[in-house]
Amino acid sequence: MAVQRMDNVGIVVEDMDAAVAYFEELGMELEGRGEVQGGFADQCTGLDGVHCDIAMMRTPGGHGRLELARYRSPAVISDGPRNRPHNILGMHRVMFAVDDIEDTVARLRPHGGELVGEIARYENSYLLCYLRGPEGIIVGLAEQLH
Repeated sequence: MAVQRMDNVGIVVEDMDAAVAYFEELGMELEGRGEVQGGFADQCTGLDGVHCDIAMMRTPGGHGRLELARYRSPAVISDGPRNRPHNILGMHRVMFAVDDIEDTVARLRPHGGELVGEIARYENSYLLCYLRGPEGIIVGLAEQLH
């Protein structure tokens, strides 16, 4: 077997505190914060002079993680506007299952969460939506209907 599990999804941010607060409000738990630099970080990323702060967020069950990284060096590269459309090439969202989609959206709004479209119903199975948060990160939310 080649893959044992998906360990985490990495997201580069400029405002670490805002990103941590957003994902905590979503229901993730801060597992820890740290600082990464030196030869190992340079080798792993293919960059020179890496120095970044990281925060590891985990889902309540501990099966999923997000690693938030704020680069001190080298400088962060912005490749365009943060409100890019959903059909841009590359990773475009992280999806989370939630108990109450409307409550989750309401709680994330004060933390910068904005609906990309609207809450949609897929047959009688799911309520789904995309929410743009800090740094332009799109989070998908899915509430399974009973």
